Amino acid sequence: MGAAEDEVVRAALERAEALAARDGERLSALLHPEFHWTSHRGEQFDRDRYVASNTSGSLVWHTQVLTDIEVVVVGDAAVLRCVVTDQVDAGVGVEAFRMPMTQTWVLVAGRWVCLAGHAGPRVVTA
Repeated sequence: MGAAEDEVVRAALERAEALAARDGERLSALLHPEFHWTSHRGEQFDRDRYVASNTSGSLVWHTQVLTDIEVVVVGDAAVLRCVVTDQVDAGVGVEAFRMPMTQTWVLVAGRWVCLAGHAGPRVVTA
């Protein structure tokens, strides 16, 4: 990977850490103002709703691990594809979810911010 690809991966890992830390300020700073997300259940989120539901709601993130990471950078835009493993508690105990994830990142004022993302479908393991 080149320097730009490495920067995108670092930003994606920081986003994952912000989720697990329930750090809404840091998470929001990593997301573009026009950010949109589609969950593995098809739910749609803008930046404010995404940050609130992941940092101050009943959903508690424990970890998010990215593997099989691929990044393509074209100018000031990048697409990151990976497999993500989440450990979350939605009020019924900690559950693990494994699924493909795609994120679109854009370079704004010298730093990478996530413009959009999608996770899913959930991979069921035996």
